[in-house]
Amino acid sequence: MQRARPRPAGREATMTAPETPLAPELAVSEWFNTPAPLTLAGLRGRPVFLHSFQLLCPGCVAQALPQVQRIERVFAHTDLQVIGIHTVFEHHAAMSPVTLGAFLHEYRLKSPVAVDLAEEGSDIPVTMQRFRLRGTPSSVLIGRDGTILHQAFGVEDDIAVGARIAMALSATAGDGACADGRCAAPMPPVVEP
Repeated sequence: MQRARPRPAGREATMTAPETPLAPELAVSEWFNTPAPLTLAGLRGRPVFLHSFQLLCPGCVAQALPQVQRIERVFAHTDLQVIGIHTVFEHHAAMSPVTLGAFLHEYRLKSPVAVDLAEEGSDIPVTMQRFRLRGTPSSVLIGRDGTILHQAFGVEDDIAVGARIAMALSATAGDGACADGRCAAPMPPVVEP
């Protein structure tokens, strides 16, 4: 795992206030694997699994990204939206968008990936600040209503993550966005070894 360095005094991370539990919006400089930019507001009504990573983070490459690929495979038949956030807080020159594009191709990562927006004068990118992520890998599960259901630093057990995602899929959004039946979580197909 890679920990982000603490922010200098007077430069506190921003996040929505506790009385407004909606997930903060993503701050993105570039997108990969999507024809159009995504917003959390635009995805309201669908559960969202955000995974924050760096391409030079050993824990991300060895554990977190393979877990994300398993999540995509198991929940492919649902309306779960998986989004990667490339949150570069160190080795900035080595992890350019060009390098990220090659990395995504080589590792066959197909879900949308955002490049977290750099903030002038800070090593910590904007989305990482807004969500108060402590390092990489990190994950955030957002419910259909746009609230943060769970947030973690490091790689969690597949069964625990899958159970949380299944619960988020089975919930209905307060705005009626699930009236078409997409909130039902059908059993995944049996995969033969």
